[in-house]
Amino acid sequence: MSEDARFEDGGDRPLNLGALDADDLQVISALVQDAVFPVTEVAWQPKARRLGLLINRFRHEDKDAAARLGRSVERVQSLLVIDNVLKVASQGVDRADKDVVLSLLSISFTPGEDGAGAVELTLAGDGGFRAEVEALEVSLRDVTRPYAAPSRKSPAHPD
Repeated sequence: MSEDARFEDGGDRPLNLGALDADDLQVISALVQDAVFPVTEVAWQPKARRLGLLINRFRHEDKDAAARLGRSVERVQSLLVIDNVLKVASQGVDRADKDVVLSLLSISFTPGEDGAGAVELTLAGDGGFRAEVEALEVSLRDVTRPYAAPSRKSPAHPD
């Protein structure tokens, strides 16, 4: 009999995950919740059909261990990449303001016909990105060592 994976199973190794269906995407969405990133770290590459974001991901998988060991909670820089992108739109995001920092709340997939659909990134403050995709393919890869979260606190969400 096999068990579902748990956050603790990952230990301190960098994450390198992929999502090819909506269930997989829910896992990535949970891991990137509360990620922050400057608007300048969003790159749409139409020829490569790729939307990439360099995010500062809160390490939810390490939160309990940090509390138990009395150390700071951590963030890590990660690449969030959406492939097979046909079109990208944004709402409530001022791309001209290079100083704006965005906060990612969730990622979801709205299916269309024949495996196509839309990947939606919901941001705090009613903003977001929508990537129309030919097929769902999203990856999340940690690219730096974890570092102490500047706030030294876990993100909190009002009920």
